[in-house]
Amino acid sequence: MNFYTVILRQSAGYWVALCLENGIVSQGETQDSAIGKLKEAIESFQDNYKSNSDVYSSPVPIKELHEFLTVESKEPASEVYEFRAVYA
Repeated sequence: MNFYTVILRQSAGYWVALCLENGIVSQGETQDSAIGKLKEAIESFQDNYKSNSDVYSSPVPIKELHEFLTVESKEPASEVYEFRAVYA
């Protein structure tokens, strides 16, 4: 298992989870659901990354992180963010 840094934010009634180490994103109706789906996506990605030489992985650039935190929508932006350590 590896350690990952995840930012959670609420958007359009869902929780969105972004992994800073590889840019993988998931969503769920609850924080735990979003984290669970993110773990599955990370594990699937890692399996694919190990077996395919043409798969690319890199940390989230600051510009993309800023966009994730400030994305505009019809609903008021959530100012609630949470950082979590996730092992997958």
